Amino acid sequence: MDYEALRAGIADAVPYNAHLGLELLEVGDGRAVVRLPGGDHLDNHVGTWHAGGLFSAAEAASGAAFVGGFAERLGDITPLTRSANIEYTALARGPIDATATLDEDAAVLLERLDADGRVEFPVAIVLTDGDGKHVAEMTVTWNVRKNAS
Repeated sequence: MDYEALRAGIADAVPYNAHLGLELLEVGDGRAVVRLPGGDHLDNHVGTWHAGGLFSAAEAASGAAFVGGFAERLGDITPLTRSANIEYTALARGPIDATATLDEDAAVLLERLDADGRVEFPVAIVLTDGDGKHVAEMTVTWNVRKNAS
């Protein structure tokens, strides 16, 4: 799999992410890293990152991790976010990296998809600042179904 080409395609696919300035740094098999760069235009009322910006970076990372794990099958499936839960653990300033990983091996998830026609699974995301301090943690649950033939 050419993950660099996949990374470039994902980065262009979601205009909202570009609007926020999100940078897709890495895509692999069930793993992705998205950076939310610094900028006053995304601050909240106390001068730290707005919660919505952090949420968006984490959700984008979860989607990229999903795509990395399911890349060979993207034309045959429809993915939708089912739910998301975030916990903000520290004030966030400066560039933030959101690192997402599938909780299960993609091959196992694809087997379940083939057997049942759909699969639901969580993606865990950790958001860290430039010093490596955790500023938030999020879980996004994805629901993926096979397209009708």
